[in-house]
Amino acid sequence: MLRDGKYAAWFRTPLGQGTGLVELVDGRISGRDSFFTYGGSYQVDQQHFNGVLTVKRHTEGNPSAFGPNEVEVGLSGVCNGAVATCSGTAREVPEIKFEATLIYSQEEAVAVDSKCAIVKLNADKLPKALDNRSRPRPPFAPPRPPAS
Repeated sequence: MLRDGKYAAWFRTPLGQGTGLVELVDGRISGRDSFFTYGGSYQVDQQHFNGVLTVKRHTEGNPSAFGPNEVEVGLSGVCNGAVATCSGTAREVPEIKFEATLIYSQEEAVAVDSKCAIVKLNADKLPKALDNRSRPRPPFAPPRPPAS
């Protein structure tokens, strides 16, 4: 079953590959990477899913894994636990096959420990600064001139 939540995405086509972050919630896809935003929708039937993904450039940079800077990808896939795989083609370049792997990113709740103490810094208890003559020289340092 494809769970709602955040996923790390790895995708590839014959023209290139990349990674991004996507979020799947109630049949809607949203996400981004350094150069592109993703949006769309999906339907789930047990372990199988189908969807439409729109990819749009938001920043100049690396070339698109599809060629054009804006595409609509029809995809289908299967989910097995925390990993989903899918493939498809873009309407604009149907000869280019798209493949992706989504890895569910479960956020761990931070444990709250009520027994943790707050320690205040007391600067008076820190070591005092040393002057240059009492500090050991590193082995690579040139000799110090004699004191006058």
